[in-house]
Amino acid sequence: MKYYIVAGERSGDLHGGNLIKAIKQHDPQAAFKGFGGDDMQAAGLDLSVHYKDMAFMGFIELLANLNTISNYIKQCKTEITQWKPDVVILIDYAGFNRKIGKFCKANGIKVFYYISPKVWAWRQGRAWSLKKSIDRMFVILPFEKAFFKRKVDWEVDYVGNPVLDAVKDFKPSPDFKNRYTWPANKELIALLPGSRAQELKYIIPVMAEVVRMNPAYHFAVATVSNLDRSSYKPFEGFSNVSFVEEATYDLLTYAKAAIVTSGTATLETALFHVPQVVVYKTSALNYFIAKRVIQVPFISLVNLIADREVVKEMIQELCTPVGVSAELNLLASESERRRSVVEGNKEVYRILDIGSASANAGRLMVKYLTEKV
Repeated sequence: MKYYIVAGERSGDLHGGNLIKAIKQHDPQAAFKGFGGDDMQAAGLDLSVHYKDMAFMGFIELLANLNTISNYIKQCKTEITQWKPDVVILIDYAGFNRKIGKFCKANGIKVFYYISPKVWAWRQGRAWSLKKSIDRMFVILPFEKAFFKRKVDWEVDYVGNPVLDAVKDFKPSPDFKNRYTWPANKELIALLPGSRAQELKYIIPVMAEVVRMNPAYHFAVATVSNLDRSSYKPFEGFSNVSFVEEATYDLLTYAKAAIVTSGTATLETALFHVPQVVVYKTSALNYFIAKRVIQVPFISLVNLIADREVVKEMIQELCTPVGVSAELNLLASESERRRSVVEGNKEVYRILDIGSASANAGRLMVKYLTEKV
């Protein structure tokens, strides 16, 4: 069968690559085409557009790039029409993929959604439009299944969480400690500022000041190859800073604690049982808008899954070097606060541990297509 897949972000590419591998287990003759990244291409995707060309973040940046986004949507629709896939699989990337889902439904093309848009977080009424335009929804957070049933009476498939799959499958690089050394007498603190330039613009200055205030620690910044090294310029000149490129899981294997920008990385950090403080900062306008539309009590996946505050969230005006440093010092010491966060991390791990999300989703997708459901 032919599978057209659309992923527009770094995490979607990772999970899309694993999904392709899982589908091949049940459909050896499967062909794949679409939008994604290196992981999906390596797994067998005929790549049309790389996610790095589509990674726009924030209301202002999205508005500034509406024409570019519109052209990608047109290209995607044209390719689907011409290639005639058996199914279109959408992975996260809500604004773009909801439009593609509606197009597919209007044109009689079967469409599956893997990793639901976060409609439970804001504008919950969008759940109705998803139900109308999507044939099958595969969710990765346990509370999402209950949300869709309660909100729109829609039975969706909870398949487990692909982030836990990735953590379980990870094998530390044997030469990591040789390539990235730090003083034996200093605790290693991981800095995960994010993978989008817009995130780094506001978060890195805060993190750099935390570094300056804490010379007793050694900090390792998780950098990504799709961002220029100049994005990390505020860290230059510090003797207690290392840069770790494309090796975040290795870094988390050794980190005593972490400062993490809100996003998927908060969950990854928790699943490695590393205590963290979650930070987030954006423009005043973006924050003004977001504050009025968000409908959940937390922004980190760790707290949302646990349904309580496991990790401290320091957002916007609370995201100060002094406040972040204070929490970091508790997490990096053998304190009750550290023990509490570690236990919370273990709780989140147990909640998500229901088997491989990619394997479950791949098996169900082929099953539904074969049965013509």
